[in-house]
Formats: sequence, C-alpha cells, structure tokens
Amino acid sequence: MQKKSFPRILIAAPQSGSGKTYLTCGLLRLLSGNGRRLHAFKCGPDFIDPLFHKQVLGIPSGNLDSFFTGEEHTLALFAKEAEGYDLSVMEGVMGYYDGLGGRAFTASSYDLARITKTPVILVINAKGMSRTVVPLIKGLLSYTEESWIRGVIFNRVSSSAYRILTKCMEEIPGVKALGYLPELKDASWGSRHLGLIQPEEIPLFQNQIDALANQLEETLDLEALLSLAQSAPPLPPPSRSSSSGAKPSPSSSKVTVLREEPTLLSPDQREESDRPFSLLKKVPIAIARDASFSFFYEENLRLLMEYGAKPVFFSPMKDAHLPKASGLILPGGYPELHLQELSSNTSLLHEIRAAIESGMPTLAECGGFLYLQKSVQDMGGQSFPLVNLLPGSAHKNSRLVRFGYLELTAKAGQDLPYLSSGEKIRGHEFHYYDTDANGESYTAEKPVGGRSWDCMVSYKNLLAGFPHLYYESNPALVRRFVERCRGLDG
Repeated sequence: MQKKSFPRILIAAPQSGSGKTYLTCGLLRLLSGNGRRLHAFKCGPDFIDPLFHKQVLGIPSGNLDSFFTGEEHTLALFAKEAEGYDLSVMEGVMGYYDGLGGRAFTASSYDLARITKTPVILVINAKGMSRTVVPLIKGLLSYTEESWIRGVIFNRVSSSAYRILTKCMEEIPGVKALGYLPELKDASWGSRHLGLIQPEEIPLFQNQIDALANQLEETLDLEALLSLAQSAPPLPPPSRSSSSGAKPSPSSSKVTVLREEPTLLSPDQREESDRPFSLLKKVPIAIARDASFSFFYEENLRLLMEYGAKPVFFSPMKDAHLPKASGLILPGGYPELHLQELSSNTSLLHEIRAAIESGMPTLAECGGFLYLQKSVQDMGGQSFPLVNLLPGSAHKNSRLVRFGYLELTAKAGQDLPYLSSGEKIRGHEFHYYDTDANGESYTAEKPVGGRSWDCMVSYKNLLAGFPHLYYESNPALVRRFVERCRGLDG
C-alpha cells in the first residue's frame, strides 16, 4: 500500500499549565494564513480545547485517543480526518508522558506522537529558568528510545532571556529552539470546574487570537516549524482497519491496565454494514446543541452520519418544540449553569418526556442525563424541575464524583436497546454533579486498577448515564441506534 504525506506537528509540554492551548490557538491562526488549510486535533477526551480550535479555524477539531480506539484505529482516524488538509496541528494533554492513571503511556501525548509518527514541539514555561532547561529536555528525550521531540518553544520569556536559552540549546543536538512567546497581558482565559471556560465567553476572543498570532509571527522561526511538519514520515492512506492484533501501548511501570482492544469492525464487516445505509434515505436525529449542551465528539457526529443519520440541531434553552426527528441525542455540557432557562421551557420538557415515553430512540450522557432527571440543583442549592423522566434529583458536590477513563460492559439479564450482554464501549467521566438514580444496566470498569461500579439507565429505547461515550470504540452501538431510529430491528 502506497503511503501518503500528512504534514503534521504535535504541541506538547512537560506539565499542564505550560500554555499549550494558548500557544496552539495562536499557531493555528498564524499558520492558517496564505490560504493554508489546517486541521486541528486534541489528544485525549477533552471537549473544551477542541471548541477553542474550532473558534480559531472555523471548522470542527477532532479528538484522537489511543485508549478509546487502540493503535491501528487511532492512526486510521487521523489519516481519515487529515486527508485533504495542508497541515495538521495536534494539541497534547497534561505532561508529555502522562497517560492512564499517571502510570502508563496509553492515551498520553507521547503515545499519540509514537502511533502517528509525529514530530513534537515542546512548550516550556521558562520564566525564571536558563540552564535548567537542558537537563529538563534531556530527561524527556532519554526517557524512551524515540521521544519524537524535535523542537522547543519557550513561553513567558523576554527576548534577552531567549538569547540565553538558545545558547543553552546548543547542548542538545537534534532539538531546535523554534522561538519564544513573551508574557502577554490577558494570556490567561480563566477556568471552571471542567477546565477552561468556553471561547464564546471570552470578550474579544478573536482580537486576542489575532494579537497572539501577530506576536508569534515576530518571535517564531516559522520556516523551521513548517519544515519540521513536512519532515513527518508518510502514513498509510485513510482506511477502516481492525484493531485485532494491535499492540497495546507500552507501560512505564507494572500496573493493571485493560489490555483488550476496543470492539471495532474489520474492513470487510464495516463495508458490509455500511452498504445498505448508503442506499437508504437519511434519518433525521435531533441533537441538542447550545450553551448547555456542547460536549459531543466530532468523531461521534461523523460516525452517525456514516450510518445514515441526518443531524437536526436544536436548543433546549430557546426552542419551544422538539424538531421533527426519529431519534434524539442529548450530549453533555453545562446545563447546571442554565437551569432557569431550561426549566422554564416547559413545552419542550413535556415534548421530550413524551417522545421518550413513546419509544423514541434516545442517547443521553452527562449533562443530557441530568436534563432527564426530576430536578437539578444549581450552585446555590436551588432546585429546578426538568424533564422528570428519570426519578433522580441531581446536586453538586464539593469534589469530583468521578474522573477519568472507563470501559462499559452491558450486563446480563437486562433488556438493553443497543448493546447485548457482554458487549463493551469505552468512554470518559468528569463531573461534580451526582444523582440518586445512576442506573445499573452496565458495569463500568477503570482501566487502571480494575475498580468497577454499576451505571447507565436503560428504559424503553433510552440509554442514559454520566459517561461520555466515544462511539468509534464500538460502532455497533451507533449502527443499531440509527437502525432503531429507522424502525428496523436492531
């Protein structure tokens, strides 16, 4: 199979808080000049950073995650989404080698660089540092046989400090100092309990990004950076590949990590299952999308459309009626911040409850799951009635209820709508809210340590719970959901 060129770089850092997202957004704006077509990706399950990428480029950003989809399929997803673009920019997660449970490489920035053979540019907050950057970088380089680290951008340093740092970098062959970013006013965008605030909430966001890009144009070696992206080795062209036989990502220590690869369809199975859907009329599926419900993986949307779904977006905050559709998806987001608007939209609340009660196929996760509860408390403890389909009442805790990756297994003896007993799908949780009705249709298991618990509500054609599901980890769930939306047997 002839390989193809996919120019690409990955922006990583030794630790969180180094300025990856800020610098990535500036780079995206700068590099998209001169008619250059860019695609952005986020390493890991985060929803917020891709929203920033989308605001900068005007097109959706993808999520690539080796825990969700294994090695071969992660590579295939990248090639599929990057095809046709001049340059791909991936933003890393946490510290460069930080993966599952902080003790494995899987799902780390390094793991994504290794799988996709992508040159890495480190962002180092070098304020108050000089020669110390040398052992820091050398340590990262020597930790694995091939680190993929090829360049460094220093953050929060002056031009005079950068001159000193470039002299220090002469001690590190093979890694180039690509420039610096001085400490800028308004460089911090604030935070919320789920990470960064959303870009729509930042005053004059586009102006800030323009100013950042202008600064980077003056202080980066853009030619060297683009040359680095062009040096990325060719990859197999886009294809749907099975994960059978894929090697698990290496672990840096002996820890209990789920080693079974996600349940993916082989190329022949995928082609066979896709063929009928390409010939059928598209089925409309209502998908909530507004300030309350904005957390939905682009890969999930794309997979739904591959199986014949026609997305019909609506706002539970503003639309009085449910759009005409054969299915319903309620993604995650921040409904707890908009309870007054959601609760006062009584006509839509009644229509959604009636639709699910009448058997409308529905997927709801995290914020969407809260929306279906009897009531939800705001930050001050005031309760607001919502859809009242599920008996639970949700409230905020002072600490995280659940955080991290998980694998869900459909339980035996349950009448489940989309996965059969023993079938699995992977996802992620990050929530401070909890409810007294979490469901028990599935068993959730942590990939490190093996801790497990019951979760997920299955009711008629509804599957709902706190986990954010990554559909590509088991496309069968999506296929059956869309089939049921058509009124076909699952």
